[in-house]
This record gives sequence, C-alpha cells and structure tokens, in this order.
Amino acid sequence: MNKKPTIRLYDAVGTGLIVPCASGVMVSNQTGGTSCQQPEIEGIYIPLRNDYGLKDFRFSSPELELTTHFVGPKHRGAGATSGLDSEDADFVDDVLSRNGLDRSIRVDRKRLNNSQEAWIWVVIHADESNDSDLAMFADFGPYPRHGILTWSNSD
Repeated sequence: MNKKPTIRLYDAVGTGLIVPCASGVMVSNQTGGTSCQQPEIEGIYIPLRNDYGLKDFRFSSPELELTTHFVGPKHRGAGATSGLDSEDADFVDDVLSRNGLDRSIRVDRKRLNNSQEAWIWVVIHADESNDSDLAMFADFGPYPRHGILTWSNSD
C-alpha cells in the first residue's frame, strides 16, 4: 500500500482553509487542544487573512481570536473534542465575518459533532473575493462545497 505524501501544519502560524479534493497529498494538523489529535484529509491548504506588519511588528490573523475562544473559560484548552455547539459556531462565524470571509465561508452546522479546536468543518459558498486578483482561492466550484478551517493548536 502506497502512503500519500503528507503536509503537517503543526508548526504553521495563522488561519487556513483545507479544501478536500483529489490532490494526491494529505493535509494534517494537530488539533483538539491538549488532546493533540492529528486528523488528516486529502486536499489542498490555503492560508487566509494572516498578516505581519513591518512597522509595528504585529501579527494579525483570525487565529488569535479563535485560539482565545478555545483556551478560554468555556473549553479551558481541552479542544472541544466532543464537538462544537451552536454558541461556538456563532462565534466562529462572527470571526469570519469580521475578517471579510463570511460571504465565502460559514461553519457547517451539520458537522458540529465532527469539529473541534483547529479543525472546524465549514461550507464554502463562493470564491474568496469578488476581485479575482485579490482572492486567496477561486474557481473551486461548484459551490457549495465542504472545507476545514484550521489554525495552530493551542496546546
């Protein structure tokens, strides 16, 4: 049995989208807070809304808010490995909205039980931007299709 090449995002910084597709490459991340799970899926990885300011040496990314939520009082770093609830999904959708991604990506409410910290199933509704020169991803239709929102695990 031939194992497919694997990209492990364990040391990646920032938020990204995994688009499941027949790429010939597995994409994996460490997820689930302190439980350190390592799910994987065949597809491609697209970094989303991560920036580093040269003037103030400041990193900005949806990852910062998402991590704060999952290490906060509700989940205490345990990674939500039993799945997300509607409150978690609302929070993630709000983060996506504040970062201009809500027209393209929304939490998949039918797959909350299969989601956890740093591995959240989403529905991709459209290309990332109306301006194809600025879009991080385009032409992955037909839409809607499934994807996984991911970022650095908080362990």
